[in-house]
Amino acid sequence: RGQDKADDGSAPPQKRWFRQRAHVNPLSHNDAFDYPLRPADVDWSEHYPDYYPVDGSAPAPALREAAAAGVQMADVGCGFGGLTMALAPLFPDRLVLGMEIRDKVAEYVRLRIAAERQRVGTHGNAAVVKTNAMKYLPCLLRRGQLSHLFFCFPDPHFKAKNHKRRIISPTLLAEYAYVLRPGGRLYTVTDVRELGEWMARHCAAHPALRRLSDDE
Repeated sequence: RGQDKADDGSAPPQKRWFRQRAHVNPLSHNDAFDYPLRPADVDWSEHYPDYYPVDGSAPAPALREAAAAGVQMADVGCGFGGLTMALAPLFPDRLVLGMEIRDKVAEYVRLRIAAERQRVGTHGNAAVVKTNAMKYLPCLLRRGQLSHLFFCFPDPHFKAKNHKRRIISPTLLAEYAYVLRPGGRLYTVTDVRELGEWMARHCAAHPALRRLSDDE
């Protein structure tokens, strides 16, 4: 069902029309979408038209540095886009990308961003892609591209047999380190103590990562 108000895209989407299962098995073969083979194949004009004009022209001078740097902040498993939406105006000189595996939820975030662009002219530096970050992150992002990588309230996958589905693991941390620039930061947050300890333990054990001090 469509939106109740405004066909011009200025009305924010209503979450009740975008219900979907809370969790998806990221290891199942359920990827009914196209994905690039390498970062150079991504058409970013679809996501950030102000920064990558569709006609191939150069962006406005004020946007050129951000366009040259590409996406610098990634919100993996962005859900309904709360953090992605909050980061964009806080860091207007950086491109922010939300990543979500559930198609209806990703569409909700896309419409939410479009509504803000139409309504108040903000969030041109925010976008969302439907993707499986556990499989395709290096297909989207270059080596050393990100300044910040966020994992907020990931699926805990409580059963031991399902721990291989967790978004933080030694193998995946190698990929995250690959797309982070030197000095880049990886943030995790959860309300599940056991998962929080799991993520902290694996991050601390990875040779490419160092836990920040409280002062930092």
